Amino acid sequence: MERKTDTRDTDLSPIPDKLYFSIGEVGELCQLKPHVLRYWEQEFPQLSPSKRRGNRRYYQRKDVLLVRQIKSLLYGKGYTIEGARLQLMGDESVSLQKMQRSHAMLQSAVSQLEKVVDELEVV
Repeated sequence: MERKTDTRDTDLSPIPDKLYFSIGEVGELCQLKPHVLRYWEQEFPQLSPSKRRGNRRYYQRKDVLLVRQIKSLLYGKGYTIEGARLQLMGDESVSLQKMQRSHAMLQSAVSQLEKVVDELEVV
């Protein structure tokens, strides 16, 4: 059976609704060989599957999505390993900034609600 070489996510099979995936299953879902996944674990700190009995790797759904994102950056967009690593770190930085803004907005809303409660207690 010939493997597809197109790396678009639309050509990849859907991710089954499971908690954990073996390295072989992730390889099939992402059309990658296990040695590539093991190498990427060394290069991308975000990719760290759980290890259990006999040092077997168990990936979660978020790991499979991350592998697909890394594959897209490297093979689809032509990034180097370093470039892909920086891109992923940039995504994390943006997410952190969004979370910090959301946290500040929530704190402001809580403060306003506390003032309203205080005013209502006076009445």
